[in-house]
Formats: sequence, structure tokens, C-alpha cells
Amino acid sequence: MNKASRLEGFGFIAPLLVLMVVAFNAPIVYMLGLAFWEKGRGFTLEHYEGLLEAPVYLRVLGNTMRIALIATLANIIIGYPLAHWMRGLGRRGRMIALAMVVLPFWVSILVRTYAWIVVLGNGGLVNRALQWSGLTDAPVSFLYNELGVTIGMANVLLPFLVLPLFAAMTRIDDRLLQAAASLGAPPRTIFWKVYFPLTLPALAAGALLVFILCLGFYVTPAILGGGRVPMISNLLDTLINQIPRWEQASAISTILLIVTLLIFAAYRRLDRKASA
Repeated sequence: MNKASRLEGFGFIAPLLVLMVVAFNAPIVYMLGLAFWEKGRGFTLEHYEGLLEAPVYLRVLGNTMRIALIATLANIIIGYPLAHWMRGLGRRGRMIALAMVVLPFWVSILVRTYAWIVVLGNGGLVNRALQWSGLTDAPVSFLYNELGVTIGMANVLLPFLVLPLFAAMTRIDDRLLQAAASLGAPPRTIFWKVYFPLTLPALAAGALLVFILCLGFYVTPAILGGGRVPMISNLLDTLINQIPRWEQASAISTILLIVTLLIFAAYRRLDRKASA
């Protein structure tokens, strides 16, 4: 490709590049800059020092990481067997199962979140069934705590894990499993030595995606947590819309961004080592 062709190609993508810089990159850079700038004083690190002096911010960050990890593990426990079961279905069964997994994408997250109140609320379907069966005398508190937030987040993000896992599982050549069986390997050995390692990259990528999305969730924790489950997204809403303290919110956002990038870098490094 000669220089003229490269310049012509750049001319086609230049408007899109400008749009990306103005609409996406510039606001992020401005947000990051607020954490290092004080009006009338210039460059400063006081906003980060304020985070260390107020441990509540670090506790909220730790709480967010813990809930995100639990929700991710719940997705793995539910999503991996589900994707494996879908792989064993016939063509029509796979289409129906895929439709059931993708169907939630067509429904608003807000509607799906409020639906859990109908199911898990004090007067919801689950509590009514428990009391009718005599298992409990009083309603069980499923909502407005970490349990409710975890259930809601796992429900919303489950397709993000199942779909890439299912795609990876369907690409596995059955002849590999048959060859292991012909050599005398029992089903458990075939699963752990052949099948699971082939699906592990997709599982890790899906789990990482779910975990990162959990870190920035706002709607589900706000509704199902009832303001009693502090997470980064809710804290940022308070600092921006209620107090407001934009510089402090920027510092917290920067720390969250750095943590996310470090997690992604660690994943990439482990992936390169596994592929080497």
C-alpha cells in the first residue's frame, strides 16, 4: 500500500476518529484531570490524600470489589453448567435455549431489576411460597442487602458469560473427546484434562467481563440495595449530584480505572503465559 492510499484511507476514518476523541476520550481525560487540579492552586494531590484520610471511601471500594467477585463466582457456577448443557442439545434445542438466554437483552434492566422485588420481596412469590409451605413464619429478607444486589447483578450479567462460553464449547471437536475415551480415559478425566482446558480461555474472558461490568453497576444496587449497600457507583452519584464534590469523585474514578486496568493486565499476562 503506497502513501497516497494510506492517506486516502485515513481520510475516510478521520471523522470517526474525531468523534471518538471528542465524545469519548476528551471527557475521560477531563475527568482524570479534575483529580489532580485545584482551582486557584494548580496541580495537587490533596484529593487523593483525602481518600486516605477518610477510610469510608476505601471501604466502599473494597465492598464493591467483594460484591463484584461474589456475583462473578455466582455467574460461573450457574453459567458454566448451563452452557455445557446447551452444547449437548440438538439444533432446535440449542436455538430455544439461546433464545431464552438472549431474551433478557430485549427487556430493560430497570424492568428486570424491579421484577426481582415482585419475586423476592416480603410479599413476593418466594416468601409467600416459603410461608405457605411452613418453612418460615416470617418473610425472609432477600432484598435491600448484599444478597439481593448479588442476585440482581448475577441475573443481569449471566448472558455475558454464557454466550462466549457456549460459542467456545461448540467449537470443540468431538473427535478429541472420542480419542481420549478410546484410550481408556473415564468421563471425569476427559472433562478435566481435555474439555475444561479448552473452555478455560473463554471462561476467564467472560468472567473478567462480568467482573468489570459489576464494578460500575448502578441501577441494580440502587434499587435492590435500597441505599443500604454502598458501592462505588452510588458513592459517585452522591459526590456528583448531591454534595457535590467533583474532584473527589474524579479521584475515586481514577483509582477504580487503575484497578480495572491492573486486573486486565494481569489477565493478559496469564493468558500469554498459558498460550506460550
